Amino acid sequence: MRKTLLIAALAGGGIAMPVLAQAQGVTTSFRGFRAEGNVGWDRFQSQGTHDDGVGFGGTVGWDGAINDRFVVGPEFSYWRSRRENVTTLPGDQGTVAHKSFNELNASVRVGMLVNPRLLVYAKGGYANGEQRKALIAPPGQTGYYNHFRTSGYTAGGGAEYALTDRFYVNAEYRYTGYNTHNSRQRVSLGAGVRF
Repeated sequence: MRKTLLIAALAGGGIAMPVLAQAQGVTTSFRGFRAEGNVGWDRFQSQGTHDDGVGFGGTVGWDGAINDRFVVGPEFSYWRSRRENVTTLPGDQGTVAHKSFNELNASVRVGMLVNPRLLVYAKGGYANGEQRKALIAPPGQTGYYNHFRTSGYTAGGGAEYALTDRFYVNAEYRYTGYNTHNSRQRVSLGAGVRF
């Protein structure tokens, strides 16, 4: 029931907000539904170390314009990057391997128009990541393997540039802190379309 109400509210806002924005004379193209692809650098931090590499994903969202300067709306994103931190325990106790896989985010984005084509924004919200932690024990000892999902928060910011009324590009930094006392940072580039 809650999901149905949320979808109905977002859909209603998607219809009402652009009409309200037009009535107030807002001319920006930063409004309505959007979808984009993302690629960039990713760092997974755990166990006092980190692993860097390339990640990719996608984002869908909706933007509403307030006055002539501000843009706000919800967004949902998926990020994929297989990063692994391996730590050797002291005293020949084995090796711990901590790996990250995908991450799902539900955020709110709030931005300010520097000019009609350039938006500078901040975002924050909920994150959920897939991880695996394993102890490779020495002979004669018992190890473990734990594959799980963990929640946390995400926060970041960036800049978006409208190439046309429909197509745009952006650059963004995002930090995610998980409840399992590890984190992810990423810097990404995106290209998208508005509907």
